[in-house]
Amino acid sequence: MRFMVMVKATKDSEAGVMPNEKLLADMGKFNEEMVKAGVMLAGEGLHPSPKGARVRFSGAQRTVVDGPFAQTKELIAGFWMIQVKSKQEAIDWIKRCPNPFPGVDSEIEIRQVFEAEDFGAEFTPSCASRRRACARRSRRRNEMLPPDTDDRVIRARRHIRQVGSPPWRQMRGMGCSSGAVTTSTAASPAASVSTE
Repeated sequence: MRFMVMVKATKDSEAGVMPNEKLLADMGKFNEEMVKAGVMLAGEGLHPSPKGARVRFSGAQRTVVDGPFAQTKELIAGFWMIQVKSKQEAIDWIKRCPNPFPGVDSEIEIRQVFEAEDFGAEFTPSCASRRRACARRSRRRNEMLPPDTDDRVIRARRHIRQVGSPPWRQMRGMGCSSGAVTTSTAASPAASVSTE
């Protein structure tokens, strides 16, 4: 199950007050724990609403409203996307999070993300195919890799980030051959992985 975890904004975060060094270190440690556990998929802090905009929809009309926005308690200062087995596991992880705004009351909201099967019969095979293609393009963009990068390279890079060593190094003792692992898109250094 995937959950979006949203850190609610405060007056300080909306005023552009940056976190102190201790909070950055504590949050970094918490993020590392989630990555090592295979829980964290993404996470970012957001600029305050004066730098943002909203697009309002009314029938065929679109109206742009520039920030800042009122109702600070309804705004988001940052988010994580996590993957866990249950809502309770998501809650348990977030209870371990350092207070995002020490010295003031703060709140983190946890919301489950819809998966394809949640849509039932309306989610046709063509919708599923488009969703998978979009997800692949998004992964490549997030990894800052060329659009034609092989999925094996993406998985290897993600594995290295999470475990700290390439998967083929762990396989050497299991009868797998050593040597370079490359793909047909060797024109880019990011698209080629080597054990050398």
